[in-house]
Amino acid sequence: MPIKSFQGERAKKARVTPSKLTVSDIMKRQLVIFAPEQSIHEVMRAFIKHRISGGPVVDESGTLVGVISEADCMKEISDSRYFNMPILDKSVAHFMSKKVDTIESNTSVFDAAALFSKSSRRRYPVLENNQLVGQVSRKDIVIAALEMKSQTWRS
Repeated sequence: MPIKSFQGERAKKARVTPSKLTVSDIMKRQLVIFAPEQSIHEVMRAFIKHRISGGPVVDESGTLVGVISEADCMKEISDSRYFNMPILDKSVAHFMSKKVDTIESNTSVFDAAALFSKSSRRRYPVLENNQLVGQVSRKDIVIAALEMKSQTWRS
């Protein structure tokens, strides 16, 4: 006599597709920001205090006008040594990079990773409707990839 199954028909598993992970999901929202009129010495102190290597420069209205980094400060240090002069107390506007590459908040993490792989940038300011809303770094992308792998890439 055949054995009957009392379990019934198996439920069909719906394949779960992960939602599109965007830059806004992984970016840092609390930033150390700088003003164009700030002293370069203040910026260097902030880099040390907050353990950062750069940050966005915004004007009074909050509009992104540049980025200041350790590399920009190195130029001042190098120039002061070359000309045998002390580091002058110049403003951030004198040293900052005015041509800023940015990324939109709705960009996918994969597109952001491709952008990082094609450039030497370590971070990008994130814009939403032309307003600074955060910053994404290479490290943020790596962390997101590890978390995605543990949740969705394994079968």
